[in-house]
Amino acid sequence: MRTPTLDMFDLRILRELQEDGRLTNAELSERIGLSPSPCLRRTRRLEEEGLIASYQARLDAGRLGLGVLAFIQVHLERQVEEAAREFEAAVLALPQVIACYSVTGDSDYLLHVVCEDLDGFAHFAHDILMGLPGVRGVRSSLALKRVKESGRLPLDHLRALPAAPDSTAEKISSNTDRPKKRL
Repeated sequence: MRTPTLDMFDLRILRELQEDGRLTNAELSERIGLSPSPCLRRTRRLEEEGLIASYQARLDAGRLGLGVLAFIQVHLERQVEEAAREFEAAVLALPQVIACYSVTGDSDYLLHVVCEDLDGFAHFAHDILMGLPGVRGVRSSLALKRVKESGRLPLDHLRALPAAPDSTAEKISSNTDRPKKRL
């Protein structure tokens, strides 16, 4: 996958929105040093290009009664495309699974799961998960505590290109956003 071409304003937008996705365009433009209209155009372009995938609130699972966090390695009976498709379709319908990855190594899939309590987790693992199409076995690890869970992607590997020629003018003059008065 190729690395996107971004300038310093694009990177600032991505960093600020990762920190707080609820920023208004006015707040965002002030933080990155660009007037509101160009800031909004850039944000929309980043959304259209898929670099900003979505906006959502991070909820506190524990406070919402989801006290068990588990990682489950799933082993399929057969490693054929049809079995994988059936399993993936079934997993998409399970609200307890908050993330599912096809992985290399000893297992075929890694699931990130939340449940209310240990009884709920046992029911999910034994009665629901083991009943899915093609599942041969599972291996579970329960999280004892969250050490880090930011969801923020590191952006330091991206080198900012110099700002586009019109960006300097956008930063310096916010008059380009307003109609000019006739004298």
